[in-house]
Amino acid sequence: MTMREEVAARAKEVDKIIMPMMPDIIGPQKTIYEVMEYTMSAGGKRIRPLLMWETYKMFGGTSKVIEPFMAAIEMIHTYSLIHDDLPCMDNDDYRRGKKTAHVVYGEAMALLAGDALLNFAFETAAKAFNYTDHLQDAAKAMQILGQKAGVFGMIGGQVVDIEMEGKPLTMELVEFIDRKKTASLIEASMMIGAALAGAGDGEIQMMKRISRKIGMAFQIQDDILDVIGTEEELGKPVGSDAKNNKTTYVSLTGIENAQAEVKRLCEEAKQQLELFIGEDDFIMDLITYLIDRKN
Repeated sequence: MTMREEVAARAKEVDKIIMPMMPDIIGPQKTIYEVMEYTMSAGGKRIRPLLMWETYKMFGGTSKVIEPFMAAIEMIHTYSLIHDDLPCMDNDDYRRGKKTAHVVYGEAMALLAGDALLNFAFETAAKAFNYTDHLQDAAKAMQILGQKAGVFGMIGGQVVDIEMEGKPLTMELVEFIDRKKTASLIEASMMIGAALAGAGDGEIQMMKRISRKIGMAFQIQDDILDVIGTEEELGKPVGSDAKNNKTTYVSLTGIENAQAEVKRLCEEAKQQLELFIGEDDFIMDLITYLIDRKN
């Protein structure tokens, strides 16, 4: 089995955990449930819940307490994609090979579906308290989730990204946007996995440093693929960064330097992870896959 097939198989395992947590499509407001289901079931590699799950197991976690948080992180990620695709933001018509929510259901309903997924994510994460006697660990995980998804994390990065669109950026600002907008949820995934398994504060902070490198590499790879990838491979339009006059790591340094930076970041993350696990662990292979992915 290739790594791509392995990731796809693990993503199906994740889906079996998180999709049953979605609301039933019933009631007068059922349209909102349909949009939520449409976007959550559109596919994707489920990288964030996968990283959370693997980190949890790496620190010895074995209970179902991780499952509501796995669903929550994917709901938050999906809501952010719905909003990113809206005409007032990136104005994209395709995501993961399917028409985006606002194209299918209208802009207002897509906006509400993003809001609904964000709220439902925290409602779902709160169910974790039913699966553990270690309430302090669950509370710590909830705090991490809120901070990394909010104004000090992903939303903060989105604000600067929008305000600076079409303007020349320094490398410092590009890295700030990438760190907040993309790396924050990846940081949340690994930090929450560690916290729910009972890791100490020092270990949680180590997961933050490692996952930040992974998140930054992931975003730079996205920027690379926007230049050299194809719409068939990515399932969404390519060349959007250039079309929107967006400054990225690639536009500042060139493709070769960007590729070298992805490799450097991922290798450093793997070296630091070796302090916790052996080289044969799936999470190590997953990070390598993130370097070489084509979509």
